[in-house]
This record gives sequence, structure tokens and C-alpha cells, in this order.
Amino acid sequence: MIQAPNLPVWAALIVGLLLLGGAGITLIGTLGLLRLKTFYERVHAPTLGSTVGALLILAASMVCFTILQSRPVVHEILIGIFVTLTTPVTLMLLARAAIYRDRSEDAARVPPDSLAARRDK
Repeated sequence: MIQAPNLPVWAALIVGLLLLGGAGITLIGTLGLLRLKTFYERVHAPTLGSTVGALLILAASMVCFTILQSRPVVHEILIGIFVTLTTPVTLMLLARAAIYRDRSEDAARVPPDSLAARRDK
């Protein structure tokens, strides 16, 4: 069932580079999750890494199956749209929930409320 040997060399090279790039960017985002100290710092790196990495992997899939099936394969565009829309929304919901929790508990390391600072001026 392996169809990869049917790919021309130029297409296999493009697919391989896109896959390695996507995996590398996702790995960098994961390392950012491990290295950063606070939740508010940690939340950005995996979000950006997973979105860009997934888009590169989806591009590799589109190239591979478009060449193999000799017709445009665009199912991955829907997946890319869903990933691009849901990942930032999830980030915002998690960050707002954490800020609300930390402010209600009077935690020491809470980002400042920019709206309250503007109102006070």
C-alpha cells in the first residue's frame, strides 16, 4: 500500500523538505513549551509552532497526493483552515481563564490589566 516509490524524485524532495520543516518547527514550539518559565510565556510557543508546523505538513500531503493522483487534492485546505482558526481561539480562552484565576486569587505574577491602566490615566 506504500505509494511513495511512485513519486518522482523532485516531488519526493519537495515533500521531504516540507515534512522536515513542519516537524522541525513543531519541535521548536515544543521545546519552547519546556524551556519557558511561566504559563503566560509557555502558551505562545507551542501555539505558533503547531500551527505553522501543521500547515507545512499539510502542504507536503497536498503535493504528494496531487502528484500521485494526477489531480488537485485540496482536502487538506479544510484541515488547515480549522487548525488556523481553532488554535488561536484555544490560546485566547486558556490565557483568559488563567488570568481570571490568577487575578481572583491575587497571584503575584499576573500580567497588568491594560484597560484598567488606561482608565486610571
